[in-house]
Amino acid sequence: MKLSLVNRALAAAFLAGAMALAPAFTYAQSAPKQAAQKGQKAKHYKVVLQVSDADPAKWNLALNNARNVQEDLGKGNVDVEIVAYGPGLGMLKADSKVADRLAQALDSNIGLMACENTMRNTKVTKADMYGGIHYVDAGVVHIMKRQREGWAYVRP
Repeated sequence: MKLSLVNRALAAAFLAGAMALAPAFTYAQSAPKQAAQKGQKAKHYKVVLQVSDADPAKWNLALNNARNVQEDLGKGNVDVEIVAYGPGLGMLKADSKVADRLAQALDSNIGLMACENTMRNTKVTKADMYGGIHYVDAGVVHIMKRQREGWAYVRP
């Protein structure tokens, strides 16, 4: 008989504890949904895209990916950078086949980054590059640092 009283007491204590925690558990599950419904600020995302091919189709794909990410998540909710190095540096030259799209990307606050290592190795100067872009010492290292900072990485 003593055993059944102990079992009942343990069961009652467990039930009381579960009931006490239920509201907190329910709130933790519903808080993100409620924030979204109330129009509160969504999570901020960051993505860096690699362009290292001398292929205008890949350049367009990277620009499309950048635009689509902004459209899907909202421009204010995502930072987007495109880093061009190696054979992909041609994307950011003034005479690029996607020059008209570069203006749109810059207007949409998409960071366009040219690798200065590639520029030095290929004898390309800033005068050869599209106006308004940014420069990084080393494209690969810049991407590595961004990944370490928590940025998502995409290679179209």
